[in-house]
Amino acid sequence: MGVVVRPVTRSDVPALSRALAEAFDDDPVMCWILPDAARRPAGLARMFAAEIRYHHLAGGGAELAESPDGVVVGGALWDPPGRWKQSTLNSLLTLPITAFALGRHVRVGAEVSHALESAHPSEPHWYLATIGTSAAGRGGGYGKALLNSRLSRCDAEGAPAYLESSKEANIPYYERFGFEVTGEIVVPNGGPSLWSMWRNPR
Repeated sequence: MGVVVRPVTRSDVPALSRALAEAFDDDPVMCWILPDAARRPAGLARMFAAEIRYHHLAGGGAELAESPDGVVVGGALWDPPGRWKQSTLNSLLTLPITAFALGRHVRVGAEVSHALESAHPSEPHWYLATIGTSAAGRGGGYGKALLNSRLSRCDAEGAPAYLESSKEANIPYYERFGFEVTGEIVVPNGGPSLWSMWRNPR
């Protein structure tokens, strides 16, 4: 049985949030926002759950990958063209959850968000906000399946795609799918760098 990629439903949010939290536990940006390793898994899971529930589900671009036995092992959170920024209402709904998840580091999270928003391209595109697989899913082709699922749609629509890579080591991986580095985004106050990457449709 091959990799199953399907749209995320509301009932999938807890399992997908846990899988993404595991995927991003060693991410440089997430470690900067949530430096307490003991609190990071729960904080990340709350953050991802809020973002999926109040933003990504509505855009129809959230997909997950399942193992052959039905376990959620990863996901990709895409925003359609013109819909990458949260609405005022959704921002208000996620704010208390994000504040609780980040605790005293909420200001750092806001600085990261501002840096990413300031560098975001204005041309219409599909935006890959988040992609990751749990430890159980690594090396199983789930990331490739998730990327190809949406990129094939981008190509069919003639739409570009955009992402930020928070690990320099992952740049060659995204390049294999047609993304190219367009710039470096430096988080202020000594924070880590991210690399903006753009993909023209094929």
